[in-house]
Order: sequence, then structure tokens, then C-alpha cells
Amino acid sequence: MTPSDFIIREIKPDDNLEVAKLIRNVLIEFGVPKIGTAYEDKATDEMYETYQNLVGNYYVIEHNNKIVGGAGYSKLEGTDKNICELQKMYFLPITRGKGLGSKLINHCLDNAKREGFEQCYLETMPYMEAARALYKKNGFINIDKPLGSTGHYSCNVWMIKDLL
Repeated sequence: MTPSDFIIREIKPDDNLEVAKLIRNVLIEFGVPKIGTAYEDKATDEMYETYQNLVGNYYVIEHNNKIVGGAGYSKLEGTDKNICELQKMYFLPITRGKGLGSKLINHCLDNAKREGFEQCYLETMPYMEAARALYKKNGFINIDKPLGSTGHYSCNVWMIKDLL
């Protein structure tokens, strides 16, 4: 199985159930709290609709007609700065270690930059070591306090990247 066996595409309305299941399964796999995280977000069940109402987009990775990963970006809530947030980036084990994380991050950030965003912010957990390594590899740096108002008070690792 090679990265070319995987397709990155925009989310469609009938993807909602599969994307919500993917997100929650990965969160459970990593022992992430169910409160104060994407697990309890209303948006997790309505990803297509959520991103239709935001400046930004959500993309899925498809393999053999099954959604096996996803990530999106939108304007960071609670700030008047031109910052987007990398959101709900999750991958099933079949996608990991194939370079697809970097490919999807770059896909999101290229589009965010085209939309005029100057920086990209994200939040994660300290024990999600592979995710943090992926973000660092793609130019994100740690910052010492959260930005905006994401509502994810259980996420206590904050990172940012300049897009200019």
C-alpha cells in the first residue's frame, strides 16, 4: 500500500457519520478525555455543515471508498487576528507512517494561505507524541498559552506556524 492508494478530497454531506466515528475512535484509542475535547463537540457530528458555515474547509483521506483520516482549518474563534486553526486531524492506523499527515497538513495550509490567513494555530495533548512530532516536522512551534476560544480546555499543548 502506497500513499497513491489514498485520495484527499473535500468532505461531502454523506461523510458525516463516518467522520464522527473516525474522530471518536481515534480519541478513544489514545485515551483522550471525552469532555473538553472534540469528542463532545456538536460539530463532530455535523462536519460537512459546520465547514459550510466557516471560512475554511475540511478534507478527508479515502482508501477503498472508506474514510481513514481527515483534517480541516477555519478562522480561529475568539481572536480578531488573521489566524486559522488546524482542526480535527485524525488518522486510523492504516494511514499512519506513510507521509499522509504531512501531505494533508500542507493541503490545508496551502488553502488557508490562499484564503489570506497569516498564521495557523493548533491544540493537542502532551501524550500524543506522534502528532506533536508531525506538527513540529511541518514547522509548528510550541507556545506557552492558548489563543482564541476553542472550548478545548483539556488540550494543553498549543502550537503555531507562520504561513507568510
